[in-house]
Amino acid sequence: MERSDLLSHRNGRQRKATGTSPLLDGMRGTHKREMNIAVPEEEAEALIGDSDSDNHGHRVERGIRGELGSVSLLLFLYVLQGIPLGLAGSVPLILQTKKASYSDQAFFSFVFWPFSLKLLWAPLVDSLYFSRFGRRKSWLVPTQYLLGFFMIYLSGTVNLLLQSEGGPQIVPLTGVFFMLAFLAATQDIAVDGWALTMLSRENVGYASTCNSVGQTAGYFMGNVLFLALESADFCNKYLREEPRDTGIVTLSDFLFFWGVIFLVSTTLVAIMKKESGEGRGDRGVQVETQGVMETYKLLFSIIKLPTVFTFCVLLLTAKIGFSAADAVTGLKLVEAGVPKETLALLAVPLVPLQILLPLVISKYTAGPRPLDVFHKAFPFRLLMGLEYALLVWWTPSVRQEGGFPLYYYVTILLSYSVHQVALYSMYVACMAFHAKVSDPLIGGTYMTLLNTVTNLGGNWPSTVALWVVDPLTLKGCQGAVEQNCSSAAAAELCVDAGGACVTTLDGYYVESVVCVVIGLLWWLWLGKRMKQLQERSPDAWKCRANC
Repeated sequence: MERSDLLSHRNGRQRKATGTSPLLDGMRGTHKREMNIAVPEEEAEALIGDSDSDNHGHRVERGIRGELGSVSLLLFLYVLQGIPLGLAGSVPLILQTKKASYSDQAFFSFVFWPFSLKLLWAPLVDSLYFSRFGRRKSWLVPTQYLLGFFMIYLSGTVNLLLQSEGGPQIVPLTGVFFMLAFLAATQDIAVDGWALTMLSRENVGYASTCNSVGQTAGYFMGNVLFLALESADFCNKYLREEPRDTGIVTLSDFLFFWGVIFLVSTTLVAIMKKESGEGRGDRGVQVETQGVMETYKLLFSIIKLPTVFTFCVLLLTAKIGFSAADAVTGLKLVEAGVPKETLALLAVPLVPLQILLPLVISKYTAGPRPLDVFHKAFPFRLLMGLEYALLVWWTPSVRQEGGFPLYYYVTILLSYSVHQVALYSMYVACMAFHAKVSDPLIGGTYMTLLNTVTNLGGNWPSTVALWVVDPLTLKGCQGAVEQNCSSAAAAELCVDAGGACVTTLDGYYVESVVCVVIGLLWWLWLGKRMKQLQERSPDAWKCRANC
């Protein structure tokens, strides 16, 4: 889910970005949510080529009505997948209100890495299973049970982790949410694979719709809806007649509720839904799978191709210039007093824009040189990083006693909208190039590799960007002679001496400028090399016979 490109985030299947904003998510581009299934046609046909034939070999045309149950199940499974992702995306904003350091935020950002690394264990999920129970259910059922148990366990401990005397306990908090994200990524692999055989051939395209709608809805409930209902200010203003000190729900309540939903629904799926024999898409399917080692060898062989290796290096470095804007901006706005739930709710009116942008941009990336669009949009997205820095600098000056004026939030929406145009231009162009160069004989594995590298290329710069904010920030001790604020201990001495630590140089602004400079250098030097990859012959991207 880059949490801006999200994210990000699928097991060999191309995904559509459910774009997020550094302003609205409060963390890197995402964490967010990743890309939605668009299975290569050759792969889908190979997997379900016989699924719409009856026992006599005659084709039977089936409408979607006959498979509403399967479509509904897929939609529900993807909604479940989005819930832990949305909750993980809301925690950084909660941490920011509790004055967590940016080093702590950087450590917690590792929670969002599993969707960018799932290629490492996807072959295991695809290849190891109990045939009598079901190839996908062998992983789906235990994974969702673990998700449910983890959420129920976390519901009883999350308040202690967030509200301890020394501040939030970042290490155990990160560990638990990392496990949630890891399990959600594993569930995603299983559901993506099951989607191909659960539906009949003429309806398999609905799997992409289920993924897009379901994961987005789940993320919305786990992030935007939760933050709104958890906010006492929002609930008192819009949902209550008598004000209270807390929201309608707490993080503990929300986790417990969805933990129970996971356990109950998984039990029903395990008992009532048979993976083979009953599903219309499963009838007659002959799925040939490679062994685990063969799949890993294939991935390594693809990476060794000179053009692919060069492209992967470019993908891993392209988003360094955007990291400060994507990872830190939202947290800085919360630090400046912007309500976290308001930032989350600002994403709602922009959903139509996120739906329309890929449709419009795809008209310009459908030709033989899609990376030209990527190259043209790159500097505009870099400039938005400077605009975001100005927005953060401007925020304290427009804050009023009752909050922020309407024109301030309009400015955020306009800034985000412009940012989205550049973001989607780059993303759609990149995905179009992936589809263009992927060897059709191994399209699924090829797309998995390129999409995974793309997502990882957004995650690691965001983590680094969060980590260096504090070291780049300079603070001075005012009101106490010969004291400084160079460390936590020194800051405590400053306060004990009657002084106060005051920020003299915010590391976010330093980092924003440095990132833009690095991004411009990348665009001028490596950006041209990336465009030149379009001129390589198709054979340069194909895996040889010994692959």
